[in-house]
Amino acid sequence: MTSKTTDRIATLYFWATGVVIILILAWFLFRILGDGLPMLNWNFITGKPSEIMAGGGVGPQLFNSFYILFLSLLFSVPIGVGAGVYLAIYAKKSRFTDIVRVSVEALSSVPSIVFGLFGFLLFVNWMGLKFSIIGGAITLSLLNLPVLVRVTEEAIRSVPESYWEASLALGSTRWQAIRKVLLPASLPSLITGITLVAGRALGESAILIYTAGLSVSRFFPDFNPLSMGETLSVHLWYVQSEAIVPDAQDIAKGSAALLLVVVLIFNLLIGIPSRMLQKKLSGGK
Repeated sequence: MTSKTTDRIATLYFWATGVVIILILAWFLFRILGDGLPMLNWNFITGKPSEIMAGGGVGPQLFNSFYILFLSLLFSVPIGVGAGVYLAIYAKKSRFTDIVRVSVEALSSVPSIVFGLFGFLLFVNWMGLKFSIIGGAITLSLLNLPVLVRVTEEAIRSVPESYWEASLALGSTRWQAIRKVLLPASLPSLITGITLVAGRALGESAILIYTAGLSVSRFFPDFNPLSMGETLSVHLWYVQSEAIVPDAQDIAKGSAALLLVVVLIFNLLIGIPSRMLQKKLSGGK
């Protein structure tokens, strides 16, 4: 078999793989949005849920989704970025740092339900937070940490060493070089990592079932972090499995479509500025 034939077969294979993936994604979007978009209206998006009567909304669940996401990023981003910077810049190669990296890799592959059970035992029971928004947010931040640490370390290491050396040669301290050179240069990669983590957190349900609960506050919006915080993804699971409302299927379809639209918009709102920033930093190439 000649090299040209091999190249054509490989090209055909990769094109076919790409087309199949696009078709699967299109079918996925068509099924969910096709069934769920007709259910979406202002009352459904902003209204309160109903346990017995038909016509309930998902306003509190949507609010809790973003509130828990915000709190989880508030906890995980500073720690994850700080740990990644430490591993990339300050940590010397040793058995300890190797163990830390292996542990981070292992934690990133742990099923989310394990984190949920851990959060239930630690925050809900032992610390007495009960089912609450703050308990769910902290547990969710533990799920995000391994990914953020690895993304930050790789983003810092991807910056050319000449940037670091030039900054130090001009008299900068390590902290000044990190703050003014390395972090801005690696910002597009960091934003991409944070976006992936946030998208995963928006759709997470196993953790929050065990820590944030299956109910919402009587007040809306409720910023009390100790109140129960059922999210949109948890509500989707609940109405599909245990709800007794007569329009449970319609609520599930609308919730799935709304969750998908929210994740897509969230990724676009962060991803597009990130791409523009990356082009600007690379000189418009």
